[in-house]
Amino acid sequence: MSEDCLMKTYGRFDVTFNRGLGSKLYDIYDNEYIDFVSGVAVNCLGHSHPVIIKAIQEQSNKLMQVSNYYYNTTHRPLAKKLIENSDHESVFFCNSGTEAVEGALKLARKYGKLNGNKSTIIYMDNSFHGRTMGALSVTGQGKYQEAFTPLIGGVKKIPFNDINALKEAFTTDVCGIIVEPIQGEGGIIPINIDFINEVKELCTQNNALLIYDEVQCGIGRLGSLFAYKQFGVIPDVIAIAKGLGGGFPIGAVVANKKASAVLVPGDHGSTFGGNPLACAVSLAVITELVDNKVIDTIAERSKYVFDKLEVIKTKYPIIKEIRGMGFLIGVEIDFDTKEFMKKCLEKKLLLISAGPKVIRLLPPLNVTKEELDEALKVFTLVLDELC
Repeated sequence: MSEDCLMKTYGRFDVTFNRGLGSKLYDIYDNEYIDFVSGVAVNCLGHSHPVIIKAIQEQSNKLMQVSNYYYNTTHRPLAKKLIENSDHESVFFCNSGTEAVEGALKLARKYGKLNGNKSTIIYMDNSFHGRTMGALSVTGQGKYQEAFTPLIGGVKKIPFNDINALKEAFTTDVCGIIVEPIQGEGGIIPINIDFINEVKELCTQNNALLIYDEVQCGIGRLGSLFAYKQFGVIPDVIAIAKGLGGGFPIGAVVANKKASAVLVPGDHGSTFGGNPLACAVSLAVITELVDNKVIDTIAERSKYVFDKLEVIKTKYPIIKEIRGMGFLIGVEIDFDTKEFMKKCLEKKLLLISAGPKVIRLLPPLNVTKEELDEALKVFTLVLDELC
């Protein structure tokens, strides 16, 4: 029997962590690391935050799981909190981002059938929406798709931010369009305002649904609870997850009035979706972000780190561009990202890539300026070695 019984689905670095606190992680030898991966934008309040620990302790002593044939005491308050902070009407809870995307795609397909028997879903080149077969089918990166073809039909890919391609692809058979406000895995590429305005206009004119995948860029990551508020275009459906649970698995589909009544009993479900424990944790996280004003301070701290990165860029020609928003930060470098991450790891800084040429910085949303300085100091030391 192999000593390691885990499937080889990840290219893991040779380090094992056993505890974390705030923006720091500690390995089994008690070495301290600065964690600017945050579980890939999951740990929005860092590690072991008191409000999360309290919610887990209190709710796990009451009720952790109950069938969705019944109501529980936490899923409706969480749904209400999300709706109060959005322009939408209803929520479906699930367990992950890819499940949220699957739910959004099903919603769009049924909406199309009810409104002209339409079925085509448009998605963007270079996008990433998940690894289940439906989500994978609207992920615009062949490297994720090739081994699993044939994928689902009735989907159409267009270049991101290309208005002419959008108009050409938008036929009367389109029931929905799925976009990321900022492409995360695709390299931290923001959506163009003119493009998303045109998407919204075409969806409105042709009675199709506009779906935002905010799994990575939502829940405060850009400086507002929902990413769409940074772009001025309200989607019909939003897929969220990652930071929604601050480290505890939970996802959600948020729908406006136009889309809320589409799914009826028997159309969709999730055994663990909306369970009392996950919703209690998520409610504590959202309350901390919104009511305790964590989100309100992101813009100022984000500007602080972007300004520092721009100064660093002037000193190191290896850096080609700094892009992103809030605490979704991409640094395009003229160097292999995996090797760069390895060098940062050796100096106890955890970063993640976004494609072959972009390094992502995803600090906790409550990160301090001192912690940002600490990370940038290590980042600069690695640049010194390479330049």
